[in-house]
Amino acid sequence: VQLQASGGGLVQPGGSLRLSCAGSGFPLENSAIGWFRQAPGKEREWVSCISSSGTKTSYTDSVKGRFTISRDNAKNTVYLQMNNLKPEDTAIFSCGASLMYRYSVDCPTISDPYDYWGQGTQVTVSS
Repeated sequence: VQLQASGGGLVQPGGSLRLSCAGSGFPLENSAIGWFRQAPGKEREWVSCISSSGTKTSYTDSVKGRFTISRDNAKNTVYLQMNNLKPEDTAIFSCGASLMYRYSVDCPTISDPYDYWGQGTQVTVSS
């Protein structure tokens, strides 16, 4: 069971990036998926999540209206589209899969329920 996060990079303020969280060894559709980020000197912060069915999505207030989470079960991948990026979005972004939320209509907004984690991908927003 592995998660692979990718898509990070250096972008100017106002720019966009799309992060991908690809699963191998198990179908991501059987779990809720969450994105978290950790900026230098700060604790890991929940950013967004999507339920196993894809019908429920949630966002932390600071990214609402700018980020969109989605899933493509055929590709076994969850995406985080990030628009209008700001310097304060600079962080290492990582994704997690929560199997205990497999049958839930909701998705967890804290890290404890996530069973598997991918390595992080660096997002740097700077001019």
